[in-house]
Amino acid sequence: MANSYEKPDFWSQKAFKEGYPARSVYKLQEIDQKFGFLKKNFKVLDLGAAPGSWTTFVLRQMEGTGKVVSCDLNPLSKSVKGDNLVFIQGDLLQKEIVDKIKAEGPFDLVICDAAPKTTGNRVVDTASSVGLVKMAIWYAEIMLKQGGNFCVKIFQNGDQQTMLKKMREVFTQAKGFKPQACRAESFETFLIGLGKK
Repeated sequence: MANSYEKPDFWSQKAFKEGYPARSVYKLQEIDQKFGFLKKNFKVLDLGAAPGSWTTFVLRQMEGTGKVVSCDLNPLSKSVKGDNLVFIQGDLLQKEIVDKIKAEGPFDLVICDAAPKTTGNRVVDTASSVGLVKMAIWYAEIMLKQGGNFCVKIFQNGDQQTMLKKMREVFTQAKGFKPQACRAESFETFLIGLGKK
């Protein structure tokens, strides 16, 4: 049986037509429509941003206002450009990178669609995903303005409740949300933090 990841589905084709590097953009679009994340003049931090679909979406929504700071170990696609874009390439756990990001903040919104390099072993992959989520929550805690919002991808495995509990210490509201643009067989979902305390 062919794996549905091999053939471009509706969302992948739509992304290509609309000039986005990847289909993941529609997940953020749904999240934004539901929670009203993006406003003009916002400062937005995109963690694990490459190839740059989420960054591109944010840049388009803000229409040249505010600032988008994107970070990843890998470079963004060449098509991802903006006068209000700051790209920082490096390891998000290195102090030097943390300091560079902090100097660009504080932020109104922190988003993270980062996924670990998957092994095919669900236990290993979900554990790696939780590590990324913890890192993203840490960034949200220290980089967000009061009242700021947050969104992070997590692989579903029972750790969501622990992460949501942690997020409720930081945000006035924390909840899970699975966009329709996620593949049916995908076990990813998103954790949303609203109103940083």
